[in-house]
Amino acid sequence: MQQQTLAYHQQSQRFLRQAHEELPSDLPQTSEKAWGAAAQMVKAVAEDRGWPHRRQRELQHAVNQLVQETGGDSEIAILFDSAAQLHRNFYENWFSRERVALGIAAAERFVARMESLLPRP
Repeated sequence: MQQQTLAYHQQSQRFLRQAHEELPSDLPQTSEKAWGAAAQMVKAVAEDRGWPHRRQRELQHAVNQLVQETGGDSEIAILFDSAAQLHRNFYENWFSRERVALGIAAAERFVARMESLLPRP
């Protein structure tokens, strides 16, 4: 695995840990950490494939490409969209603790799915 790809992957794992740690006390920060975990994994996979990934639009495009690459695995897009809702919650703080916890679970499934698309170290 390339160095930058590995760095994005490791940051994703850190964000997931932090999301779990912050869940009881800070829902907006928890939401942003779970979103960050998903975004960092898109960056890892995009970096590995040489795709642009600096802007949110590029992350969306990468997710679309991954759906196509995997033969139409729509769960990739659905889970990414769920994580994007958490990003919005960072600004609005409208989700309950239970809804944020569901979002973290979706982000974890997304991260695991992205990990399966990366080469083994």
